[in-house]
Formats: sequence, structure tokens, C-alpha cells
Amino acid sequence: MRTPRPARRKLISVAAISATLLAGTATSLALAGPATAKVPAEQTAKTAAAAVSAPAERLIVGYKSGATEAKSNKAASADAEAKGKEAGESLDFQRRLGTGAALVDLGEQLSKADVADVVAEYQADPQVAYVVPDRLNKPQADPNDTEYSKQWDLFETTAGMRVPGAWDTATGSGVTVAVIDTGYVTHSDLAANIVAGYDFISDTAVSVDGNGRDSNPADPGDWYAAGECEQTTGSSSSWHGTHVAGTIAAVTNNSKGVAGIAYNAKISPLRVLGKCGGYDSDIIDAITWASGGTVSGVPANANVAKVINMSLGGGGACTTATQTAINNAVGRGTTVVVAAGNSNANAANYSPASCGNVISVAALNRTGAKASYSNFGSVVDIAAPGGQTSTGTANGILSTLNSGTQGPGSESYAYYQGTSMAAPHIAGLAALAKSANSTLTPAQIESAIKTNSRALPGACSGGCGAGLADAAKTVQAVSGSGGSTGGTTFTSTTAVSIPDAGSAVESSIAVTGRTGNAPSALQVGVDITHTYRGDLVIDLVAPDGTAYRLKSSGSDSADNVNTTYTVDASSETANGTWKLRVQDVASADTGTINSWKLTF
Repeated sequence: MRTPRPARRKLISVAAISATLLAGTATSLALAGPATAKVPAEQTAKTAAAAVSAPAERLIVGYKSGATEAKSNKAASADAEAKGKEAGESLDFQRRLGTGAALVDLGEQLSKADVADVVAEYQADPQVAYVVPDRLNKPQADPNDTEYSKQWDLFETTAGMRVPGAWDTATGSGVTVAVIDTGYVTHSDLAANIVAGYDFISDTAVSVDGNGRDSNPADPGDWYAAGECEQTTGSSSSWHGTHVAGTIAAVTNNSKGVAGIAYNAKISPLRVLGKCGGYDSDIIDAITWASGGTVSGVPANANVAKVINMSLGGGGACTTATQTAINNAVGRGTTVVVAAGNSNANAANYSPASCGNVISVAALNRTGAKASYSNFGSVVDIAAPGGQTSTGTANGILSTLNSGTQGPGSESYAYYQGTSMAAPHIAGLAALAKSANSTLTPAQIESAIKTNSRALPGACSGGCGAGLADAAKTVQAVSGSGGSTGGTTFTSTTAVSIPDAGSAVESSIAVTGRTGNAPSALQVGVDITHTYRGDLVIDLVAPDGTAYRLKSSGSDSADNVNTTYTVDASSETANGTWKLRVQDVASADTGTINSWKLTF
């Protein structure tokens, strides 16, 4: 007689073996699906080992209909004992499920490697149709934050970012997000997630806190009177940085206020905006310091950020000075998220929205269309909820704030709108992705967010990037439980000169080793040097000759095209020669295709 198991047991870590992980192996997730081929033992073991990551304490084993174990409990029990012996463990057949599958107990205190060995034994058996974990499910309760029901941007079906579906996998733990903004005003719904930051404002006329740079990023208020800041009317303090920080990482399940997207992440507030705004020089130093770089006169950063949010901007294309700081930050492993801007104009003419190596974010309203104020264009990478209060205050983005009109008053909550509100949604998602998979690079995070976005529910004239970000699908992708991390990249680095007002030139990439058609969100990364990019017309040409317009000519006077386009190429065969076709249609400027890439 078997010894009864203890009633209370520690959960053993076993993977949710997804359809993606099991594709091509001798197992099937379909309850009645037969195995099609036996897989080499080393491949089976590798698949099983990769699968061990999610809580479970039993396995559900489905046998082929002709197997004795499919009908006989005695045979299934003997098989469990035999496979346990092969794996060096003690397995126990528990009972037969209504589908006919066997429930097998894994025992206690098994390591991930031990469980992988057991899974591999079943996967290698040609009489086994499938083996999956008996996963522990939990109630999908909403957070108990009192204002959560008003955060449509997180959960609503139409234009919400599907954030709750990501929380079972990641909550931002282990990730610091630098919010480069107006600083932070004390708020009890944020305080537990605030770590040390810095005040980078060097001009006391802007800082209005009585001093220059120091280690105190407290926001004293950015109000101004009529006639100041080149404005005819005055404005109350915005507490902008605190609102942004709340969207990213407000404390959650604390029975008050709002829920943060990456609610276990930490926020490092870096103050660069004060009265009338802030200077590039201070922002550049903040980017450098946040990402672990050295800034003269500023102590080393003990809270290096893996994500930077910049919900700020100004007119003019990205400068070399700002681009250098961003490139260095990304090189140190920090993802940089920026707002596209609020001028209902081409984001290519605004900075840092037009910088390379950033995730530039457009804003959507509650119907999923581009918000009326949001910038747009080819430099935009992704869209996220930014709200539109002109259709009703509750259609804005609710987050942490302060009631003070000049200096700090009592803590509060308020609805704001803007690409400033959209960007922290993506910064929060980047933190979730990094938390789910700490090995991700900034490029991989950007690719995963774009690849796993969904089509906009509404219209966006001018371009809103890859679509509406989907937090659940993105986090599933980077954690290996679903979605796509962006697949394989094919690159051409052969320089091709673009003649002034001349014929179109082409650069080719040979795609091989793919199966089926190209994806519906094919990523086309383009690096072109040109002194007036408005002259350029850019097309992607598929192997069958079909051309997909990436960029039309226009009045865009900025330099260079350094961005990623998304193309629905699902009707095209993936393998073959793809071409980037570029033509300069006006005189006086020249350029070069430096490189381009396709990510499947």
C-alpha cells in the first residue's frame, strides 16, 4: 500500500508547456492528437528543460488510444513508477481524468532539473500523446485599488492595453525606471516604490528651489504667471512627473488609489523640467546618469535604470548631442521610451520623438483612434492610451497628483491627457518585459512590444507605429509562454548612394530558411543618411515584385531616416529576395542607404 502524501505541500516548479515549446516534438497539446514523429532524446530533454518555469505539482499524461495505459489504471501506475525510476524520482499515479488522461503526482522537493527529466521521459515515449503540467490556477480578481475601475487604459476591451493579463507573469520586480521629468512630490500611493534620484536642473531660474543640482529631486512646482514663459496666461503647477510615475508604478493592491502597470518596479525621479521647461544639457546628463554613465560633479548612481521614460519634448529634429546620450544609454542596456509630442504634427520634427534608438509613443483616445493632439509619422514606433478629456474628463488617464496650485498641497488623483501619458504605459510595459526576462536587450524589448501589438481599433492618419501595445501578449512572448519575440533578422550593411533628383536605387536582402508567408507585422528597419529626408520616397519590394510604400515625399526638412516600419506582408512568401527601393524626387540634397533589416 502506498504511503499517503501530506495534505499540505510545497508547490513544485514546473513549466506551463506551451504549444510553442512543444511544436515539432513527439507530443501534442490536443487531447486526442497523436504524435507524428519521435524526436531525438537530446532535443526532447532540451525542450523539457526549457519548459520548467511555472508552478505545478502534478503532470497530466495523455496516452494514445491504442496504448494499454490509456485504459488500464494498473498499467498507467506501473508506467509512472517506471518513468520515475528512469528519472531517479518517485512518481505516483493518482487517478483517471474524465478525458481519459492520467494524473501523475511528482512527489515533493523536486528541482527544476528533476522535473525536466520526468517530462523528458514521457515526451520520449511513442505511446504518449501529450504531457502537460497540472497547473495551479488563481482567481483573476481585479486589484483592490479604489480607483482601479476608472483606469480604462489598463483593461478595457476596445482601447485598453490588456495589462491585467501580464500580471500573472510579471509585475516589474527587479527593474528600476528613471522618470526624467519635473521630479516627484510625495504621494502615499507611490512612496513605497520611490528610490533615490537626482535634481539635474543647473539654472536656478528654472529650478525655483533656490539651488542648482543636488540629490533632492523633489518637485517644488512649475507654475508661472501671465507673461512668463512666453505665455499670455499663467498656469498652475502640473506635478507632471508624479502623474507619469503613478502610471508606471503606483503601489497596487493597497486598497487605495490607482494601480501601476509595473507595480513592483522602482521609480528613480530625475528632475530636469522646472519653470518654463528644461534644457537639453540637463536632460542629456540625466539620460547618462540614469543608465549608469558618469556625470562630472554628480555621485555615481546606485539605482541604475533599465528603462528611461521621457514624457517631454520640443520643436526641431533630434540633435547629435541628444542622440549620442541616448545611444550610450541603450549601449549600456537601458531602454529609452519617449513621447511623440502633442502638436498633431509629424513627430519627425520634434525631439526626442525623432531620435533613433528610442521607442517613440503616440497617444490613442478611449475609442482606440489617434488622439486629436497626438503627433504621428514614420518615426512613431507604437501607440498606447493617452486619453482625450475633451470628450469627457473620465476619458483621460487617471494617476497620482497633488492639489497644490503653486507649491505642494495635499496628495490627489487627476485625469490628464497627452503623449506624456501614453509613453509611461510603454515604459511600464518595458519594465514588465525586463522583469519577465532579465536577459532582454533594449532592441529585443522594442521588437517584442511591436511584434505583439494589435491593430488599432480606430483610425490614425499619418502613422501610429506598429499598433496598440498589448501587455499580456508581449509579456507572454518574452517569458516563452506565447506571442512572438520578433523572430529572425536579416540585414544588409552594403552602402548604396542615393542620387540627387535621380532614379530609384535598390538594396537587396536574400531571405532563406523561413517557412510559409511573411508575418502580418513584418518589421523593416531603415538607416538612411540624407540632408533633407522630405525628398525621399521609400518602398519595400517583396520577392514577387509587390511594392509596399513605407514613406512618401513631403516637406519634412529634417536629416536622415532612422526608424522601423511595420508592414502587413502576410500575403507574401517569406523566402526570396526582398528589396528596399529609395528615390530622391527633388534636387539639392543627397544621401546613402547605410543599412536596413527585416525581422520576421
